[in-house]
Amino acid sequence: MHMVEVLPWDEHNRDLVAHVHPPQWTNPRPASRYHVVVVGAGAAGLITAAGAAGLGARVALVERHLLGGDCLNVGCVPSKALLRAARAAAEARRASELGVNVGGDVTVDFPAVMERMRRLRASISPNDSADRYRSFGVDVYFGQASFTGPNSLQVDGQTLRFKKAVIATGGRPVAPRIPGLEDVGYLTNETIFSLTELPRRLAVIGAGPIGCELAQAFARFGSHVTLFETKHGVLPHEDRDAAEHIRAALARDGVQILCCGKELRAYAISTGKLLRVESHGADYAIEVDAILVGVGRAPNTEGLGLDAAGVAHDDHGVQVNDRLQTTNRSIYAAGDICSKFKFTHAADAMARIVVQNALFFGRAKVSALTLPWCTYTDPEIAHVGLYEREAQEQGIKTRVFEHPLRDVDRAILDSQTDGFVRVLTKRGTDRILGATIVASHAGDMISEITLAMVARVGLRTMARTIHPYPTQTEALRKVADAYNRTRLTPGVRKILNTWFAWS
Repeated sequence: MHMVEVLPWDEHNRDLVAHVHPPQWTNPRPASRYHVVVVGAGAAGLITAAGAAGLGARVALVERHLLGGDCLNVGCVPSKALLRAARAAAEARRASELGVNVGGDVTVDFPAVMERMRRLRASISPNDSADRYRSFGVDVYFGQASFTGPNSLQVDGQTLRFKKAVIATGGRPVAPRIPGLEDVGYLTNETIFSLTELPRRLAVIGAGPIGCELAQAFARFGSHVTLFETKHGVLPHEDRDAAEHIRAALARDGVQILCCGKELRAYAISTGKLLRVESHGADYAIEVDAILVGVGRAPNTEGLGLDAAGVAHDDHGVQVNDRLQTTNRSIYAAGDICSKFKFTHAADAMARIVVQNALFFGRAKVSALTLPWCTYTDPEIAHVGLYEREAQEQGIKTRVFEHPLRDVDRAILDSQTDGFVRVLTKRGTDRILGATIVASHAGDMISEITLAMVARVGLRTMARTIHPYPTQTEALRKVADAYNRTRLTPGVRKILNTWFAWS
């Protein structure tokens, strides 16, 4: 088997590879026919394989690179390890505001931060390991899968026949067409976690979630970070006032933000790399040591033989219906390969739909999912359901209830008052249509709203729910209380005044 290396090739990455692409691994002899063959072992593929095998199905899982996919290897896991270290550095620098004196300047040992990330990633990797999935009864194959017909594929010279198959090959980062960028070289999420030295000057192209998270982290580590974005502000898909909190936080951490950028070009110079851009009518020439590209994804469809399988696909990925079925009724897809929602938890949810629909003639629909997401900047920004603009486009009459964190006792005591809770309801009811939270722990807080939406309970139920005091989640109850106050109409108040006058 071809030896896979993850740089730097230290003890932690050797441990990682030993679990998720063991060099000594021998592909099994195929069963005569599998109930399910899963192509791709990221979040969607792993959940599908484990779920189907747990129900007694004969399952094969094919992966060409590393089990665990982006999330474990170059996504959620390594990035959140870095964000935790960056937040610790920021907290230490602000400790004096809390009456805690930290002697001397706060500095970051970047090699130690990266070593910790690699160690923790390796410690998590047994959850996605080949041995673990083999213990579930899954036949694990390493190699490039290629469909040879509507019910068969080849991997490593062997033919796997199936009743059903699932394509879960995900996507990969691609760079925008910026003149000179390919010549000067750049990093993506697939390569930045291999760094062992901190770039003194870092350019980040793209102010989406990846760009904002890593721009803030590297600024807190001590890099001089410049963030480039073609649209106005940051996080262009979020509500503008919510995204403004994140823009202000990035600026406070020293990130230079050049938005509405035009004519971005890259040049190689003797002292590093040079980026030229026009932003808000002014021309900028920024020298950097490294460039991180955080925009653009392409689906991993190459080499799969999708045409031989009768699976329609385009530049956005594999085409599926609402039940995640492709144009070949025996083949399904899940995760980034077929969804606009590029989240691990979205891939997990879609995998569960695929298991139900593929194995048991289920009719579960991906459109029925209530899907939250979070950008893990500091503060975080989380959202679920509709934005107000989307409701307006659909002709839904709404009412917004909002409460700022500056009026929440625990947020005041934590010195984390930057943010708010906003809940969108259908006008005249307490039915929750969507919510946006900007807070230090918004990703945790959004789940209460998501649960209420899934359970079809509204703000009245949330108002009756006792929240521990003092917690920042009390902001949710305060929003619910604001709804209750709207029920005290002039007519109701007149009745109450009459009641108390006679009592």
